[in-house]
Amino acid sequence: QVQLVESGGGLVQPGGSLRLSCAASGSFFSIYLMGWHRQAPGKQRELVADITSGGSINYADSVKGRFTISRDNAKNTVYLQMNNLKPEDTAVYYCNADNVVVAGFRRLEVWGQGTLVTVSS
Repeated sequence: QVQLVESGGGLVQPGGSLRLSCAASGSFFSIYLMGWHRQAPGKQRELVADITSGGSINYADSVKGRFTISRDNAKNTVYLQMNNLKPEDTAVYYCNADNVVVAGFRRLEVWGQGTLVTVSS
């Protein structure tokens, strides 16, 4: 079984910064893709950013230049540094791990439980 544990959400004023962390644990051999999605009230879940094990990165247009995703493969951890936060960034942020290779060479997709980020004055 593979688990993702997120941390770092909270309340921040517009223009402020937060750093999210997500650590994978359990029994697996490798994780190809790790990333962050978010879901605002009344909206669909959307991709924020993701990063492959080789370091290829993808950002949503709405966060380019403000958010930075990084990954520590040795710790199976992905980070999201969020700067210049705006009220429209308010959402539940979910960590995602895709192409997780487990016993029997099965591949899984795993989601974290979500962490709330609120940007408000």
